Amino acid sequence: MDAMIQVRDLRKTYQMGDIEVPALRGVSFSIQRGEFVAIMGPSGSGKSTLMNLLGCLDTPTAGQYILDGLPVDQLERNLLASVRNRKIGFVFQQFNLLPRQTALENVALPLVYLGGVPSEERLGRARDVLKQVGLGERMEHKPKELSGGQQQRVAIARALITRPALLLADEPTGNLDSTSSVEIMALFEELHRRGMTVVVVTHEPDIAAHAQRVISVHDGLLHSDGPPAVAITSSAAPIAHEPARQRLSRTRRPALIPIRRST
Repeated sequence: MDAMIQVRDLRKTYQMGDIEVPALRGVSFSIQRGEFVAIMGPSGSGKSTLMNLLGCLDTPTAGQYILDGLPVDQLERNLLASVRNRKIGFVFQQFNLLPRQTALENVALPLVYLGGVPSEERLGRARDVLKQVGLGERMEHKPKELSGGQQQRVAIARALITRPALLLADEPTGNLDSTSSVEIMALFEELHRRGMTVVVVTHEPDIAAHAQRVISVHDGLLHSDGPPAVAITSSAAPIAHEPARQRLSRTRRPALIPIRRST
């Protein structure tokens, strides 16, 4: 199988004065290219620390992290930032849109930071991804003119414009009502069907249930790893220093279906 993410005995310890606080205590698993995975855990479990490491926002104290074939744990800070900008698309609970910019301008912005992309190409790619997330008729609207669900779609389009290898979402429905949450998760499912590797970090079982697979973290250790119905209800003891179970076969992807436009 072709692994997008491989972590082996990943550890992160924070120094609080003279006290060492272990946030991750040896976590190992792999995520295959094209998988849709949810990472769950209660407050203080280590899931936020794990998300920061997977997103190249922080570096591990020990252990190995390979992202799309690159040994992230061995990269110096500037290279790490380059990998983060080019390999990962981020979606956060807060939409983080510029209020005075249109949806089109917000989505095109990451290509400005990357540099070397002409203005016409930036706007063309921004139009394409906005259509992909069902906002083809809202391109010239500013954030205040959009619903919460539509703003999150703009944020997803912005994450997709760099054509990342991995889409990493941190509590992406935390600021949305239940109807908008369902629509956003349906969009993630559609992106997965198109071949995108999607990792969603959440504490909500109903959100995790949309994924193919749920990795549960407790007290800095891997607690369970499996299909949603099994992983969400698992009460098994944490799994320390062992690789997570590998998927036995790649899930067959159904034919593409159109994404319904949000109104």
